[in-house]
Amino acid sequence: MKKIFYSSLFILFLTSLAIAQEEKPKGPERWEETIQKFEASDKENPKPEGANLFVGSSSFAIWKDIQDYFPDYQIINRGFGGSNYEDLLYYVDRVVIPYKPAKVFIYEGDNDIARGDEVKDILKRVKKVRKIIKKKLPETEVAILAAKPSIRRWELADEYIKLNQELDLFACKTDKTEFVDVWNPVIGEDGKVFDHIFLEDNLHMNAEGYKIWQKIIEPYLVK
Repeated sequence: MKKIFYSSLFILFLTSLAIAQEEKPKGPERWEETIQKFEASDKENPKPEGANLFVGSSSFAIWKDIQDYFPDYQIINRGFGGSNYEDLLYYVDRVVIPYKPAKVFIYEGDNDIARGDEVKDILKRVKKVRKIIKKKLPETEVAILAAKPSIRRWELADEYIKLNQELDLFACKTDKTEFVDVWNPVIGEDGKVFDHIFLEDNLHMNAEGYKIWQKIIEPYLVK
């Protein structure tokens, strides 16, 4: 009898888990709650126009003290978790356009490659994002950061390099658009990424990593 009872509970647990997984938003919609929190925060504390807007995945999202790295500039950080260019394209009208920034710094591509997206498909989304920004904010500049190297995803280095080359080429051919190389400055003489700039997960950067980014990014900021 007990076996039947516990078996029934286990089946109920699996059924509940399956339902929960089915109900969990997929695709860009999974970030809706995060985006709504941004919007609620902005209502309480409106952000200034003409700032430097940082938008993209977790490398920006966890950089909570980014303003401390650039005290002479107005910074808005709207990084959201493990996002990719598909997510940014979906939410660009809500995480970029309303701020009317002087310049947008984009960090995506890292998760795109990690999930198996083709470089050509990523680039299509990059172009769509840039087109929307140009149409709605024609004077706003855009800085596209290279996908960074990491110990955890080092086996994908060749694909990251291909993507970065395409991003660089696209930026060179596009008005008011720049490519920010955060790849090569953290590659050692042995051809591998530095091992002291990451948190324990070997993917996200620690303060030492962000100090390097500080030196790289600051020349691109606008006042």
